[in-house]
Amino acid sequence: MDLFVFLQLIRVSNSYLEKVIMINRELIRTKIVQLTYAYYQNGSKNIESAEKELLFSLSKAYDLYNYLLALIVAITHESRRFLEVAQSRAKREGTPMPSQKFAYNRFAMQLEENKMLQDFMENQKKTWNDEPEYIKNQYQQIAESQIYKDYMASEEDSYDADRELWRKIYRSLIQNNENLDSLLEEQSLYWNDDKEVVDTFVLKTIKRFEEKNKSHQELLPEYDSEEDKDYARKLFRATIMNADEYQHYMSEASQNWDFSRLAYMDIVIMQIAIAEMMTFPSIPVSVTINEYVEIAKLYSTPRSAGYINGMLDAIARHLINRGRLMKHIEDKS
Repeated sequence: MDLFVFLQLIRVSNSYLEKVIMINRELIRTKIVQLTYAYYQNGSKNIESAEKELLFSLSKAYDLYNYLLALIVAITHESRRFLEVAQSRAKREGTPMPSQKFAYNRFAMQLEENKMLQDFMENQKKTWNDEPEYIKNQYQQIAESQIYKDYMASEEDSYDADRELWRKIYRSLIQNNENLDSLLEEQSLYWNDDKEVVDTFVLKTIKRFEEKNKSHQELLPEYDSEEDKDYARKLFRATIMNADEYQHYMSEASQNWDFSRLAYMDIVIMQIAIAEMMTFPSIPVSVTINEYVEIAKLYSTPRSAGYINGMLDAIARHLINRGRLMKHIEDKS
């Protein structure tokens, strides 16, 4: 390979990796795996309906993102209710007034006033006002935590400390919370699978907040651009419409593999991975393989990840060697 081609490959790879940070292609890939599997299992052959279901499923993940941000606001409102009761008691008993530090946390107040979150929640039928018992219990859990106690005892009084408190609370008490998971699952069948990925975007959003942006702090958009929505549509359609071709590639490249013993989910995952390799020239082969190996770890058998990794590598080399795939793949050492 000459130097120019090598530098071009590095430029494309770096550009792609930078873009991944801004958009949720991980979620799109996962949704397409789920919807493609359901498409075949349900015996439905209406690709238009399946595509609408895919886009609706993605929109529900964005609903969850906003709903979890609104949870911070709801807990803050609950803390003020407790504060008012404590203040009234302190006045009656002549004791020191309780601290307002948590109830008027700067980050939480900024999120409460956020224009994008307000606009989104105004159009939602479901709000946290419908779950008073859960909000009360969640606040009490927070108030009893060491994170909360350390924050209230600290003399540091800054926006950064307020924001860091909520990052810690989210990671420790909200991200892995069985009661919350059960509640969300009751509200939407989609959210059970979405929360793990969406949690990472909520944490990124907390970290991105800056006091100077006030109520106009930008939240993550549903799509970074129309290109992302096109990516979802194109990948799903290529997967379904070229299924026979892609499964033929699997058979051709599986001479040293026991193809007949593959789990059905493994075939679906590899079919989508091949569709991505063939449809999107700017995505490096190594990125595609790594992404779908990670999905296999979550959705298929314990042995699937290693099998899929080897199979996709063999398929990619097979297609490149025969001139069907115009991409580069690193030589095996």
